[in-house]
Amino acid sequence: MSNQPRILAFAGSTRRQSYNKSLVHIAATGARQAGAHVMVVDLADYSMPLFDEDLEREAGLPEKARRLRSRMLEYHGILLASPEYNGSLTAVLKNTLDGLSRPQSDGRSPFDNKLTCPMSASPGGLGGLRGLSHARTVLTHPGVMVLPRQLALPRAHEAFDDAGALIDRGRRDAVPVLGRQLTRLTRALMQTREPPQRTAA
Repeated sequence: MSNQPRILAFAGSTRRQSYNKSLVHIAATGARQAGAHVMVVDLADYSMPLFDEDLEREAGLPEKARRLRSRMLEYHGILLASPEYNGSLTAVLKNTLDGLSRPQSDGRSPFDNKLTCPMSASPGGLGGLRGLSHARTVLTHPGVMVLPRQLALPRAHEAFDDAGALIDRGRRDAVPVLGRQLTRLTRALMQTREPPQRTAA
């Protein structure tokens, strides 16, 4: 079995110029530097209807939700940038977590025993810290192991250059550390976990 951690990275935003998308890309470079295979996905490519148990009962899991669920099952860890909306996590992220955590016929959970290292970027002075607190609680419920370390980037509208790179050198150094830490801890746990299984998209 390969000892290369596989990490799925995404932001809880569908906005094209999302600060959190830029942030998660930077953290992903740190994970790659530490030896992880990283795939960055965009939730805009996996749009799904609001979770509705009646709709699920009648039609099953929506097709794009099935595709994202299949991807998650192939990975050991999640690198997540969670924006803050009104002091909480975004509707698109909550809906994604609600839909994908539903029991399916294969009896597997795409979140169970996966490590994640959360971060957030916000134009506000707290950098999305309140939303991160809610996101940690929601992620823990379906079985995600949320690492204690996190990062909240304030004044995000002033933090990035036009290419999406962080302007401040200290922040440029700090963000990839999250990806490297997630990779190291994921690798350490891999020997005690079943390998993720590839499934048809």
